[in-house]
Amino acid sequence: MKRISIVLADDDEDDRLFFVEAITQLNLDSNIKLVNDGNELMKYLKDQDSPLPDLIFLDLNMPAKNGIECLSEIRTDKQLNKLSVAIYSTSAAEVDIEECFVRGANVYINKPNNFESLKTVLSRVITTNFQYSNSGLNKDNFVMMV
Repeated sequence: MKRISIVLADDDEDDRLFFVEAITQLNLDSNIKLVNDGNELMKYLKDQDSPLPDLIFLDLNMPAKNGIECLSEIRTDKQLNKLSVAIYSTSAAEVDIEECFVRGANVYINKPNNFESLKTVLSRVITTNFQYSNSGLNKDNFVMMV
């Protein structure tokens, strides 16, 4: 498997640190870029000098530009619309899950509340990433929980 390029967009510093530590412990050949909000994410993705990631983990609830707005912008941009987007949120509300599915997210992850569960779900998403990008969207495997 080639080195995977990951971008995490999350306004919560503790969640970002937790995420990086989990990825580090998984010993995956990865490169992680962290951004603090949706505006920073979109600026990074649209910068011609920035390499496009293989996978974006996108928090729903961020100030300035939220995850839904970013997802919509990604899916309507010709340069970005093929990127794999994993929604990474504390929300388990059916309305949020449904909206993310309809707007074209590849997978919806309810943020786990313990470190081992986080490592498990991140490993599953990253190792099956190409399933999401190469197959049609399927509501049955859209929500990933541990």
